[in-house]
Amino acid sequence: GPCTECFCSSGKKTDKNTSNTKKKENGDQSFIPKIFFGTRTHKQISQITRELKRTAYSTVPMTILSSRDYTCIHPVVSSSVGNRNEMCVELLEGKHGKSCLYYHGVHKLSEHHAIQSAHRMYHAWDIEDLVSLGKKLHACAYFAARELMVGADIVFCPYNYLLDPQIRESMEINLKGQVVILDEAHNIEDCARESVSYGVTESQLRATREELDFMVNNNIRQKDHEPLRAVCCSL
Repeated sequence: GPCTECFCSSGKKTDKNTSNTKKKENGDQSFIPKIFFGTRTHKQISQITRELKRTAYSTVPMTILSSRDYTCIHPVVSSSVGNRNEMCVELLEGKHGKSCLYYHGVHKLSEHHAIQSAHRMYHAWDIEDLVSLGKKLHACAYFAARELMVGADIVFCPYNYLLDPQIRESMEINLKGQVVILDEAHNIEDCARESVSYGVTESQLRATREELDFMVNNNIRQKDHEPLRAVCCSL
């Protein structure tokens, strides 16, 4: 049934400040925090958004932060087995004289959702829905989802988007004063370990050792490179 405990269903704000509304320290404008909902896998995000569609909050502005592996629609990059992040950056920088047509159409996707929200036609969506719409409008779903974060009340994303400081910075996620919900939080320990871990192969170590050998033998910053070479040899 309709929500009777707050003003969201009627659209009229009460005179009293609600618990999720704060006053900014430097002005009178109200600050309403976003809800960042973290899950372990992308599949779980699909399950949660499906449940959101069944609630009275299905029309709340939302977005889903995901990797290029799930959202890239560029025919060359999306079908590549290489590093899609690097290929995307190269296209955006125009290194080979080519640019990404879909990136320049991002506004089509974000405006589409903005118009829906303005006319109260906004409905919860899943990654597949955004990708399908992106293909139809020739617009990048990856960057559109990031733009939609500005006006979203709830943001769905995997754990590491919230825990890994490098990902937070690259995705421009600021958690100060926001609401963070972690689904199945007993998996947080594994995710935290992965965020501060890095894996290398034996061939990578051998190649690194050879480069360090070259540096040391040619008297290039020996004091810096000799300890690194010792680490590689010990590993």
